Amino acid sequence: MTDKELYISKCEYMEQYFDEVSAKEFYREVFPVGELEREGHPEDGKANGILTVIRGDRAKNRIIFDELDEIDKIQGEEFAVTSCVAYSGRNRTAANARWLYGITIDLDGVELPQIRDLFFQAKNGFIPQPTFTINSGHGLHLYYLFKYPAPLYKHLQEQFRDFKYELISKIWNGYTSTYTERDQIQYQGIFQGFRMVGTQSKLGKDCPVRAWQTGPRYTVEDLNEYLIDESKAVTDFQYKSKLPLMEAKTKYPEWYEKRIENGEPKGRWHVKRDLYDWWKGKILTGASVGHRYSCLSVLATYAVKCDIDEDELYNDAMSFLNFLDDMTDDEHNHFTRRDVLDAMKLYQESYVYFSRKEAERVSGIQIPPNKRNGRRQEIHLKLARGQKTLLKELGEMKAEGRPKGSGIKAEAVKEWRAAHPNGTKAECNRETGIDPKTIRKWWDDMQLTEEQKKLGAEIMTNPEGEKEVYYPVDEGDGDPVWYPASYMAYLNSKGLVE
Repeated sequence: MTDKELYISKCEYMEQYFDEVSAKEFYREVFPVGELEREGHPEDGKANGILTVIRGDRAKNRIIFDELDEIDKIQGEEFAVTSCVAYSGRNRTAANARWLYGITIDLDGVELPQIRDLFFQAKNGFIPQPTFTINSGHGLHLYYLFKYPAPLYKHLQEQFRDFKYELISKIWNGYTSTYTERDQIQYQGIFQGFRMVGTQSKLGKDCPVRAWQTGPRYTVEDLNEYLIDESKAVTDFQYKSKLPLMEAKTKYPEWYEKRIENGEPKGRWHVKRDLYDWWKGKILTGASVGHRYSCLSVLATYAVKCDIDEDELYNDAMSFLNFLDDMTDDEHNHFTRRDVLDAMKLYQESYVYFSRKEAERVSGIQIPPNKRNGRRQEIHLKLARGQKTLLKELGEMKAEGRPKGSGIKAEAVKEWRAAHPNGTKAECNRETGIDPKTIRKWWDDMQLTEEQKKLGAEIMTNPEGEKEVYYPVDEGDGDPVWYPASYMAYLNSKGLVE
């Protein structure tokens, strides 16, 4: 069965059991009358939906007002996405997010047996019945609309993300999808936009995105009942800090002046670009078909963390286009410039706190944590230095630097070169008797490898007067401390550092 034949079969199945709704009817259910600001009435003081239309290399945001007129205008568009979120302002950013109207789950690998099992499990209470089910072309978009919109305070954004991930783990199983491996499951955040009803699917204009009403609305508490891990339930709809602002002014005057009166942004770490460059390499070795978009999204968040210029990010992301598209295993699922452009939406300051676990989950690429056994870096390094002192006292470790006499041949090569500026390696070997490999090693001045340069290494003189590669270690209190490569290698062999 071809992709288009499967698309038609899914539509026929849905028509047999459920009522289809138009695009405007569907988005009216997402954003009920009076929820959004009316066009031309800023005095309403309400948030709005935002849709993004991507044409070629250009992406344009459009405001969804309460009248929903924009829904009519984008019918038939090749690529338009939106989410169940209302924002303040014109940009679809986490900082602007105000209200969450539902959770959308993208379920891939759905053929007729899987769609039957999906609704069988829902009917028997194993998973929640989707409020609306969308035929998006290759898969299904399952919409779980809330009875009441949930506020998107900053602390709740993370809770709802974990809440959604737990729902995905429950709904995406061996019966509802042909993709059953852990790295095939697609975990997407609550701000993820999805192809809009009435626009084209990836199968083309003859296969538009269609919607059917298939179930009830839910409260967040209703959906909490379906979670396997109860710790992921969202129950706190109040600010975590109950300290009144005027009391905070008295207790924390410096914080109040900085953050409230002067409006200064929250402080954050600025990470070395090594992380960004490392992730580019991980994309080349670990990206998979179902996670191509997310891999570039993570690249955008790391660009924020590492203060990478937007132009450099864009050029780097575009350089992966052919590589990612070559993974395509379905002619209707090519990876395009539009996908790259949409992934760049995560290049915004609010994503500077994007966590390692989050990046690992959405990209399908394992990112092992630093081996500090739960300790902060400064504590971990103090422990390592203490162990170094103890090992010296026990005679199990020599002082830093090369073993005594290990630099004699290196100096001999350098001295011979100084005395014979036009001499050759072979002549040096005949006159000094030094092994040819040693001569080649010290023939030129020591040079850092590209990998060492990326790690910020420098060539310095050790206590024995020899040149050696040193690495900077940030101990969190200003200037880095420099350790010789020989010592870092020793600690690594003992498992004291990663």
